[in-house]
This record gives sequence, structure tokens and C-alpha cells, in this order.
Amino acid sequence: MSQTLSFLSRYKSLFPAALVVLAVLFYAFTFVVNQWEVAIKLRLGEIVASDYEPGLHFKVPLLNNIKKFDRRIQTLDSQPQRFLTIEKKDVIVDSYTKWRISNAAQFFRSTGGDSARTARLLSERINTSLRDEFGKRTIQEVVSEDRLALMTELTRQIDTQATELGVDVVDVRVKKIDLPPEVSESVYNRMRAERDRVARDLRAKGSEAAERIRADADRQRTVILADAYKEAEETRGQGDAKAAEVYANAYTADPEFYAFYRSLNAYRESFGAGDSTLVLAPDSEFFRYFGHMRGAPDDAVSTSEPPQASAPLPAPMPGYSSRLR
Repeated sequence: MSQTLSFLSRYKSLFPAALVVLAVLFYAFTFVVNQWEVAIKLRLGEIVASDYEPGLHFKVPLLNNIKKFDRRIQTLDSQPQRFLTIEKKDVIVDSYTKWRISNAAQFFRSTGGDSARTARLLSERINTSLRDEFGKRTIQEVVSEDRLALMTELTRQIDTQATELGVDVVDVRVKKIDLPPEVSESVYNRMRAERDRVARDLRAKGSEAAERIRADADRQRTVILADAYKEAEETRGQGDAKAAEVYANAYTADPEFYAFYRSLNAYRESFGAGDSTLVLAPDSEFFRYFGHMRGAPDDAVSTSEPPQASAPLPAPMPGYSSRLR
């Protein structure tokens, strides 16, 4: 027991150094793969193992070399490229691609693990597929609802081509499709002409509708005026008939008084203004009541029999006032 204690006390100062050596050896013989990483093991530059699960793994120092890559989804934002449609018209397409590493060994063999080289190789394949697909479609088709089907087909094609790079293409999207300036001007002019044509068509239809409404209103106005005139003439005729009937009854009741009454109305209308001038013979029928009154003796008027009190006064003729002055 005493010998053991003496041995421990003699080498007690070497424990820290031994722990450091063990830690260094552990670090040199192990490596850690995180959950967002994928790793391959190289032996003198040759791949001996790949696709390690996340966790702690072992290696031989100096003999083995470990390469780690990000296995998360990456975004490749391509530069806008010019493509031709089936109409032989240029379009400028701005797109991006979502991809991730699927086979670490193949990825390392194809690209050497260089992200710039990976982006260049993937862009070439993307541009080739975009050129082929846009060359099969018109501008109307690539900007319409068929755009989703176009993106799906592009994703499938590029994913198939990217297998040799050891990556999976998750999605391909077109952010924007623009027309070149020289094409945009002609398209805008054509759109403007089309809008002008539609506007002229709408104005013509509006003018036609306005003329139709105006003609119908004029027709209704003419019909209403004609009906009103017809009703007025019927009413006037009925009134004239009634007046003639009254005049006839009055004339039948006392013809002499009726003639006298009409003469009085004629005198009033003729001399009422005070500045009337009539050129008539003295024995004219118009003045027959004046002449009778001048030549008759004074007692002739007083002894004449008064008119029948029961006889009704006739109504005035049209155009004459019924109020005696």
C-alpha cells in the first residue's frame, strides 16, 4: 500500500499533461457532423466514406481528411437572361432556383465542393431548360395561368439534369418577365391602339343608344301631342255643338231680341277702343238699330210693349264679350 501511494505521489504532476494528451488524441481521431451538414471522408484524396449521420465519428489523423458541406436548401439567384419565344420575340427572364445537396460524394466529384463552380454549372443547366421551354411557348402563355405548369416542368427537367452534380433542385421560379425596350414600345403602341379601338367602339355604342333613346322620346312626344290635340279638338267640338244648341234655342225663343243682342255686341267690339274707323253706307244693315231709334217718335219707344220677361237671354256668340257696357 505504501509503495502504491509513493508511486502516485511521484507521478501526480504528470496527470494534467496526460489529460491534455488524451484530449488532443481524441480530437485528432474524431470529428463531429452537425444536423445541417453532410460530410465525406477522404484517404489520400480518395473518397472512402460519405453521407455520415449527424453525431460523433472517428478518423485516422494525417491519413484521413474530412470535408463538410451545408445540406440545407440553398438559393441560386440567376442574372436576368434573354430568351426567344415561339413568336421569335425576345423576353428578359429573371429567375431563382432552390437546391440542396443530395449526394455528397457525387457533389464533391463534380464540383470539388466549390460553391462558385456549383452555381455556374447549375446556371448553365437552368438557362438551357428555360431557353427550351420558352422557345415552345408564346408571350401570352408564359405570363398567363400556364406559368405554373411551366415552372413545374422546369423544376422536373432541371432536377433530372442536376443529378449528375449530386444536388436536388427543389423549385425553380420566375420572378419577372420583361420585354426589351425596342419590343416594349411596339407592344405598348399595339395595346394603346387596341384600347383606342375599344373606346371608339364603346362611344359608337353609346351614341347609338343615345340616338335610339332620343328617337323614342321624340316619338312618344309626338304621340302625346297628337292625343292631346285630338282630345282638345273633340272637347272643342263638343263645346261648339253645345254653344250652337244654346244659340239655336235662344234664337228660336226670340229672334228679334237675339238679333238686337248680337248687334249690341258688335257695336261694343267695334267702338270700344274709341279710335275705330268704319266706312259704311248710312243705310247699312249694321246701323239698322241706330236708324230705327233716330226716326222713331218719342212715344213710340214708350208705348212699345216690353219684351217677354220669361224669355231667356241668348248666350253671346263666340268672339264677343257677354258683359254689357
